[in-house]
Amino acid sequence: MGKQPFKLGIHPINWVGEDVREHGADTTFEQIVDDIQALGLTGTEMGRKYPTDPTVLKAELAKRGIQLTSQWKSVLFSDPAYREAELEAYRKHVEFLHEMGSTVISTCEVGGSLHFDPRRTPNEKEVLRFDEAAWRSLAEGLNAAGAIAQEYGLKLTYHHHGGTAVEQPEEIDRLMELTDPNLVYLLFDTGHAYYGGADPLAVLRKHYDRIAYIHLKDIRQEILDQARASNADFVTCIRQGVFTVPGDGCLDFAPIFRELLERNYSGWAMLEGEQDPAEHPAYEYAKKSLDFIQTLISQESR
Repeated sequence: MGKQPFKLGIHPINWVGEDVREHGADTTFEQIVDDIQALGLTGTEMGRKYPTDPTVLKAELAKRGIQLTSQWKSVLFSDPAYREAELEAYRKHVEFLHEMGSTVISTCEVGGSLHFDPRRTPNEKEVLRFDEAAWRSLAEGLNAAGAIAQEYGLKLTYHHHGGTAVEQPEEIDRLMELTDPNLVYLLFDTGHAYYGGADPLAVLRKHYDRIAYIHLKDIRQEILDQARASNADFVTCIRQGVFTVPGDGCLDFAPIFRELLERNYSGWAMLEGEQDPAEHPAYEYAKKSLDFIQTLISQESR
């Protein structure tokens, strides 16, 4: 095995869908964490099957040698009317992660999103892009949330995400320009970068100094092409199998790992598949992907 300065973990979304609720609906928390332990991994994010009582969750993870790395937090900062309530909810989320020993908080703006924005109606078809006022409000809200995270020793890591108003490369750039680099960091996601039209390696190089957390996700090009041709929305793309684990799709991970190794990235990198586990069993796919990653790291470390 080659030199690996960063920590490798896995997201429970490989076993149980978050946006597609039927994926892995019958899978239990115990099965997920037992599989993670069997894979030899020591980091997991929060999932919807996980116990929410910190005492219970800590005990279950500790006996398997697993650390809770983060938990997704949706925010609606682009509309100033929501800011106060959103920051209050953010603090509660940070308090939970702090108690669990996590160091980053995965954060994503839902304003404008077709699927996640509570103000949208089901018959709408497009993601709404932001005007100047919404961008400014988003940046101010994220800076305030980042300051809350910092109080507890955590970093706000912004998750650029398919199907939201911050998914395209120029939107990632804009967010990084508008926010305080000491308060707002980037969650670099290889699959979402590509889905949003970016070259993942270019995003990694351009914003490396802001990256504090990583999701490793692959894309099935033929599914993406079909989805684009039929103008499918984000959740439909997941149902159709657009995402998979590294090594099973079209992304070239060799230069990505080379970059991480050369720069001595030392944070968490989480394996993500986000596909139907009935068709693509989570443990088997993760095992193959880990073998693929270790082979790449060994080659790059020579």
